[in-house]
Formats: sequence, C-alpha cells, structure tokens
Amino acid sequence: MADEILFELSDHIAIVTLNRPETRNALNLAALAALADAWQRIDDDDQIRVAILTGAGGHFCSGSDLKEMHADQSANPDHKRFIPKDQLVASALDAINSGDHTKAQDLLEEHQRRGEAVPTHWRSFLRDQRLAKPLIAAVEGYALGGGTEVLQGCDLRVAGRSAQFGLTEVKWGLFPLGGSTARLTKQIPYTRAMELLLTGARMSAEEAYHCGLIGRVVDDGLALESAKQWAKLIAANGPFAVQSVLASVRAAEGLADTQAVATVDGFGNPVLYSKDAREGARAFREGRDPEFKGE
Repeated sequence: MADEILFELSDHIAIVTLNRPETRNALNLAALAALADAWQRIDDDDQIRVAILTGAGGHFCSGSDLKEMHADQSANPDHKRFIPKDQLVASALDAINSGDHTKAQDLLEEHQRRGEAVPTHWRSFLRDQRLAKPLIAAVEGYALGGGTEVLQGCDLRVAGRSAQFGLTEVKWGLFPLGGSTARLTKQIPYTRAMELLLTGARMSAEEAYHCGLIGRVVDDGLALESAKQWAKLIAANGPFAVQSVLASVRAAEGLADTQAVATVDGFGNPVLYSKDAREGARAFREGRDPEFKGE
C-alpha cells in the first residue's frame, strides 16, 4: 500500500489513516488508489470486524488535490486505474501507435483485471459501494470537499471541537461527484444541505452534531480515541450479526415501511440460526464473554 495511506490492524479493528499531512491530507491519485485497496482489504479479511478512517497531522481530509487534478497524470503509475474501462482499449491502441508497447500491455492488463468492478475513484469515496463492515470516521481539523463526501459513507462519526466540514467544490467551479448531491439531503435537513452544496459554506463540529452529520463531539485530539472506544464495542459483538444488521439497514433505505419490513427476515433469520447465536446463548447461560467466529 502506498505511503499516502497507513493501515493498522489490531484486535479485529482496522485503522486507515490518510497520510499526506503536508497537504492536509488532500487526495491525489496514489491516495485514492490506496484508499480503494484499503476498503477491499477490510471487506476481504474475516479477521477485521470494524474499521476507522482518520487523518494524520491534525486534519481529516481537505478534499481532492487540486494542484494535481488538472496536471498531466499520464506518467503516473496509478493513472491507469482511473481510466474508465470502456476507454482502456482505445488508450492501449494509442500507446501502440506511439510505440509504447509496455504501456499498452499495462492498459490491456488493467482492462482484463477491472471486470465489472465499481470504478476506483468511486470505491475510494464509498459512493457506489460501501463497506460490508461498520466504518467510523474520526475527524480532526478540516473535512472539506472530498473529506465531507467520504464522511457520508461512514456509519459512525466523531469529531474534535475545532473540526470544520463543507462541500467547497462550487467555489472552484467543480461538482461534488463523491455522492453528496444524492445522499446529503437524506442525512441532514434539506435546507442546511443545500446551503452547503450551493454556497460552499463551512460547518462547525457543533453545527454538524446538532444537524446529525456527526454523532459525537469531543475535545480536539481525542476523536481517534473516541472512535476506538466505539470500535471496541462493535468488535466485541457477533460479527455475523453486526454485518447483517448493517446490510439490513441499507437494504431498507428509501423504501416504504411495508417494503422495508419485508426485507428484514432475509437478513435476520440466518443470524438467528447461526453458530454465533448459539455461542451467544451458551455464553449468557455460563456467565462468560462469548467467543464469536463470525459463523
């Protein structure tokens, strides 16, 4: 994994740290690629039960790296991962015509590897595909632009008192493609969401708490520790139950009550008859902590 992202795993808890403090953790191609890889690793590793996203150097994420965004990225080794799949073959042909057969081969291999996967940049922002496991955001300092966008893909959110949130894209003539126009009005009141989206205004941690964008405000410097407390509580629970509850909530999003309730049994019944459920009952009878296996 690139140095732009740090990945730690301990006691079933993964901590993903954006690690570009010199840019307030602005997202360049390497960071986006590494973030997408981190999400895949979390979903694939059965030992991971919950994850935390945070930032190094006193900031969460200041959004996309605008200095790199409009620069020529063709020589960047991560660039091929962001070329739309339907353009990869054409790009490979261009490389062949220019005599760069190594680049052409790389592009064709990327096309074959891509399959039907969600594009890398949208996986990075948790836009078209969210984690199958709970994700906690631990915010200090700036969570602007892409920082507030990826925040909306997190299930629990805690911030230091000095944290600032905002969707600043319109200030630079840009569009919040990370999903905010689709999901922010579902997470906070409509008029407040539109103020953020249309003016590029910033929101304090206290405001974010009161309108429901985050769930907890702590003293500066303590967001990660608070997130770890949440993570420990989640990691101690039955992982099959936790992931099924998460999946059930998402399946019911946007549905009418009768339709939403109709989805519940499909997630709940397998948990009810699982090995973890039997272990939980035994542990309760025996007065001990359960030893869950996620089965």
